[in-house]
Amino acid sequence: MHRSLLLLVFVCFTASVSRAQDPVKVDPQHYKVIFENDQVRVLRIHYGPHEKSVMHSHPDAVVVYETDAHMKMNTPDGKSVETNGKAHDSLWTPAGSHLPENLSDKPVDAVLVELKTKPAH
Repeated sequence: MHRSLLLLVFVCFTASVSRAQDPVKVDPQHYKVIFENDQVRVLRIHYGPHEKSVMHSHPDAVVVYETDAHMKMNTPDGKSVETNGKAHDSLWTPAGSHLPENLSDKPVDAVLVELKTKPAH
């Protein structure tokens, strides 16, 4: 019984943390849901020149750039990585947390297809 209660508390805490980091909830200026079902969630992403987000997380996903992009991804451990994307390129992005920043003088537009995991049988 004690283990079950601890597991329930852990699951509730984890779920609330992941919801708190949902980019659509913590940064609706830059992220909008354009499609969702039980397999995927598709987000439209738009950053104006030099705009910055807030720390948030995504599950495994594929990003499709609609414009050229020059971004900096800041991670929770204080590190950062610059990334570049060309319009119409696609890129696999593993699950994780980051704070994106548009380093360009131009807007960045992309579509992000987040994969939903299915519970094991």
